[in-house]
Amino acid sequence: MVKWSQNSVLGKGEDVATKHEMILRFIEGLPVGDKISVRRIAREMEVSEGTAYRAIKEAENRKLVNTIERVGTIRIEQKKKENIERLTFAEVVNIVDGQVLGGRNGLHKTLTKFVIGAMQMEDMLRYTDPGSLLIVGNRLKVHNNGLRAGAAVLITGGFEASEEVKRLADEVELPVISTSYDTFTVATMINRAIYDQLIEKEILLVEDIVVPVDVTATLDVQDHVSDFHASNRTTSHGAFPVTTKNGRLAGIVTAKDVIGMDGSVPIERVMTPRPISANMKMSVASAAHRMIWEGIDLMPVVSSGEILRGVISRQDVLKAIQVAQRQPHQGETIEDLVRSQMEDSRDGESSFTFTVTPRMTNSLGSLSHGALTIMLSESADHLLKKRKRGESVVENMTVYFMKHVQLGSEIRVEPELLDTSRHFVKMDFTVYSGESIVGKAMMMFQVFER
Repeated sequence: MVKWSQNSVLGKGEDVATKHEMILRFIEGLPVGDKISVRRIAREMEVSEGTAYRAIKEAENRKLVNTIERVGTIRIEQKKKENIERLTFAEVVNIVDGQVLGGRNGLHKTLTKFVIGAMQMEDMLRYTDPGSLLIVGNRLKVHNNGLRAGAAVLITGGFEASEEVKRLADEVELPVISTSYDTFTVATMINRAIYDQLIEKEILLVEDIVVPVDVTATLDVQDHVSDFHASNRTTSHGAFPVTTKNGRLAGIVTAKDVIGMDGSVPIERVMTPRPISANMKMSVASAAHRMIWEGIDLMPVVSSGEILRGVISRQDVLKAIQVAQRQPHQGETIEDLVRSQMEDSRDGESSFTFTVTPRMTNSLGSLSHGALTIMLSESADHLLKKRKRGESVVENMTVYFMKHVQLGSEIRVEPELLDTSRHFVKMDFTVYSGESIVGKAMMMFQVFER
């Protein structure tokens, strides 16, 4: 068992935020598969149970641990982004609303593939490799042989496993899971989860583009305006995060803030305190929207406790968005579906046609509001790029008229620019099915230029 004393981890005078970071480091150092609890963390780290609880929830957000009903909270392997489509057996338990019958110590392991046990046992085992998940009904011999082949077992139909299989599962540390769903439903649910994670993998996060900062790229709250000018000459940066001695973000100072200021003026007097910041798990799209809305060019990136980890600039965000749009996508979203069939209706005019497919409809077989929204925003984005207005994000939208559009219909979206400025664009939309108007909308966009 890992044991850290308070003296080795928490120095005198450290506050709750620092304790929080230390607890997270302690959890990260635990062996994969280790079981943790609020009481254990509070006892071993000598902190309150409230502090321990908040740190465990943060560890869960960082995917360091996973909490499973009737099992508890266990340390799991932190998956690299390129392998995010691999599920852990603990995640499978949650997906299929399953019950763990044995092999709990193997819940942190990842499955490489799943095999449906709908064939003769000898043929089935040919497809079963270590790391597989064998999906099967109440075939007791298959349960046993699957575990011996290195596969976890998912029993469908709510059936039980024999005591011998449960003991073997504990011995080889491979979970045996039971679910009330049938085999087809279970396979569909797992496949959907992998598909969702493929889409999630493609979403750019701040951690993918953050620029770590060193001492030369930050200022201390005890520094003066003269230190800003010295750092500016050394690095050519026009803005610097301001930190306390323990690395916590205190503010940000830009060249505009120090214009006309005497060199002896403390940085603390001219900086912007409590600046807008991002965290590592924020999406780049969210960061872009915030930077446009607030009119900022540099955003600090912090971890829990407001500890400075790096910065992102407007240029970094814009470049990342442009690169991401050119990449092939593995998981197809409704946006991808709309974008793939989008084409200009007539040469020289801003008009775009779409065909209503099953995935674009609601439960009544009519074009859904969500799909229409995507069609409008994609048409607008296409038009703005034609006008060389750069990247844009929707600020607000009003759909003030919409008629039923049935499955299979071809619709035409005609956007019209009503007003433009340096940072904002207002646009009106008319949606046609044949020669009939079936929709009217108005949208306001923020334009994200270099």
